[in-house]
Amino acid sequence: MTDTPSYQVLARKYRPETFADLVGQDAMVRTLKNAFATGRIAQAFMMTGIRGTGKTTTARIIAKGLNCTGPDGKGGPTIEPCGVCDNCRAIATGTHVDVMEMDAASHTGVQNIRDAIIDTVSYRAVSARYKIFIIDEVHMLSTSAFNALLKTLEEPPEHVKFIFATTEIRKVPVTVLSRCQRFDLRRIEPETMIALLRRISDAEGAEITDEALALITRAAEGSARDAESLLDQAISHGAGETTADQVRGMLGLADRGRVLDLFEMILKGQAAEALEELGAQYADGADPMAVLRDLAEIAHWVSVIKITPGAADDPTVGPDERARGAAFAENLPMRVLTRLWQMLLKALEEVGGAPNAMMAAEMAVIRLTHVADLPSPEELVRRLQDAPPPPPAPSGGGAPAPRGGGGGGGEARGGPAPSAPRGSGAQAALAEAPDPGLARYASFEHVIELVRAKRDVQLLVEIEGGIRLVRYAPGRIEFEPAPSAPRDLAQRLGQRLHLWTGNRWVITLASSGGAPSITEARDAEALALRGEAETHPFVQAALAAFPGARITEVRPAKEAEQQAEVEALAEVEDEWDPFEED
Repeated sequence: MTDTPSYQVLARKYRPETFADLVGQDAMVRTLKNAFATGRIAQAFMMTGIRGTGKTTTARIIAKGLNCTGPDGKGGPTIEPCGVCDNCRAIATGTHVDVMEMDAASHTGVQNIRDAIIDTVSYRAVSARYKIFIIDEVHMLSTSAFNALLKTLEEPPEHVKFIFATTEIRKVPVTVLSRCQRFDLRRIEPETMIALLRRISDAEGAEITDEALALITRAAEGSARDAESLLDQAISHGAGETTADQVRGMLGLADRGRVLDLFEMILKGQAAEALEELGAQYADGADPMAVLRDLAEIAHWVSVIKITPGAADDPTVGPDERARGAAFAENLPMRVLTRLWQMLLKALEEVGGAPNAMMAAEMAVIRLTHVADLPSPEELVRRLQDAPPPPPAPSGGGAPAPRGGGGGGGEARGGPAPSAPRGSGAQAALAEAPDPGLARYASFEHVIELVRAKRDVQLLVEIEGGIRLVRYAPGRIEFEPAPSAPRDLAQRLGQRLHLWTGNRWVITLASSGGAPSITEARDAEALALRGEAETHPFVQAALAAFPGARITEVRPAKEAEQQAEVEALAEVEDEWDPFEED
């Protein structure tokens, strides 16, 4: 019997052996080439980036380049290790005695650092030029372990180099980062990734469509290792020519074209058709969560295209999908897209926590279709302005009369009650000879400000709601108690004013003749404003157009304008409805 060679996964089989094999990291390779060419090689390197971009692979290539002796055994440090000398071969297989790899995720403590590094760093390399320590996921080290490493990292022996790799650069102490030359490994661009996967599939003799490679690239999110692992799985799944439909089934994805159809149905407000399409995709094996996630991705993609049209040229998206995305971006208002995005985020939360994901997804689609065809505020205003006027309100149906005291006369909108009702000459008599120490309290408003300044909140509320002012002069207050006024209000007010001003105040009660209290005047203004709003033809048209609607708040036009200036964002929208049926 002949031994069958063991199978090696693609991610390991096609692992880069030299810097020329690395894809998508041109800036880092260029910097390292310059460093090796000038002999300015750092004592420590920090590789950071998302999973699968080549951090540990780069560390091993650097280790080979530092220790390569060339095919003839006489070479020096190089950016292009030969791969055939003893050092290169031993490092590639992970068996070199002078290149030690350590996983910080499982060796986090200070004792691990002491045993693996601190106690051995002073000894020279056995067979290589440099003793190299590669620590993967270095951010997992404990604080004490980092502290133990610092001294060695700051003044390492000349024969020692450190190479760190991490996916969480923010968790690495600044004291460590400052002692390393940092390289940020970028996500691999879609075009580069597709080309890499095509080379590997051709080398493997695998038949796989370009659309299938595009789906794998999108799912990998810039990680070469993830892409190669998915390609490996897709080739096995296809068992011949691997198509996009097979990759979608493998990844649990919905057909992107069908998701775009669903997206369009939602925007047209076609609830029945959208539910039918969602059910069909579910029957074909699509995960409801994945469908909603794809809808959110499309909403984001179209929004980005609207701002930067070049984003439509995404190589992981087919030409038909690009054309549809560009059409959506041209014709959809940004307000609709942002509203759809927010609602899809909420829907994803609900589906994730629902006992039945499909039911929750259907409810989300129903909600989206009903919101999609709501008119914009500008369109609503135009409709209401063009609407015929409502029938006149029956007589006696106006706003309720404002509540107030029997003093009639003067109303004080938005402020305290006036000092005295009209036609009263008594106030002049009271004010003929005010105490000089009370001159600063020329009006009742000054008394209110004094109470507010003293922060007597209870007294302030009682004054505003319980005093219907009859007459006022500095040192003298006559008022009619409102129904809500406490019985001892006059006594307590006189005591407080005496305490705060140092002067005696005469507080007297009257049985009638008081103007509305501050609270009553404020309420009367609000009621009058509401009554005015309710009888306005525009508001009546709105209430007629939307049965069940009600007025929840009324603000003066000037106040509303000021608020709008603060909150409004300038937005230019095309008024044409792209989904209107011909």
